[in-house]
Amino acid sequence: MNVLIVDDDIFVSGALKTILESSGDITVPATGSDGKEAVALFRRYHPDVLLMDIRMKEVSGLDAAAEILKEFPDARILLLTTFSDDEYIVRALKLGAKGYLLKQDYASILPALRAVYSGQTVFGHEIVSKIPELLHSGSSSFNYRDHDISEREQEIIRLIADGLSNKEIAARLFLSEGTVRNYLSSILDKLQLRDRTQVAVFYYRNR
Repeated sequence: MNVLIVDDDIFVSGALKTILESSGDITVPATGSDGKEAVALFRRYHPDVLLMDIRMKEVSGLDAAAEILKEFPDARILLLTTFSDDEYIVRALKLGAKGYLLKQDYASILPALRAVYSGQTVFGHEIVSKIPELLHSGSSSFNYRDHDISEREQEIIRLIADGLSNKEIAARLFLSEGTVRNYLSSILDKLQLRDRTQVAVFYYRNR
């Protein structure tokens, strides 16, 4: 797995590079120090995952993520920060970032990278507990049936919003992973969403 690291603290990026490469299955081809550099490095290396700080001096990690995802919709971006700021969390979710972790939670970084690489969306425990409150916008007039969303598809949407992977959803509903993937593709198409993160955001905003 190739991972780019972008952080305006060279000591942090150096430490992360050492930790990740010592795992044996991760290569860090380059590190950067701001959002502008993140965009340029992503275009050059096309990494499997971009591990990026949010607060940086010139271009922020969120602004860089927005630019990268516009150009590379399938980019896997894991945001890393010391700040559990509500506004950052909501924007990261809406952008389609694959994860948001606090730097203090160093032990979670390596497993989070592997999870993101495998297609999952990862948020630290402190972040997960905030998501429903942050995204819930009160009563909604949205009608799933108007968009041809079946009850089974609604059930899968709820489980995605709870953070379950395709494998976990398959086990919960006694389905194959392939069937769950087919349902997810149908949901994304019907609701005109890009990925499972946006499905979760959609669910909480229209609950």
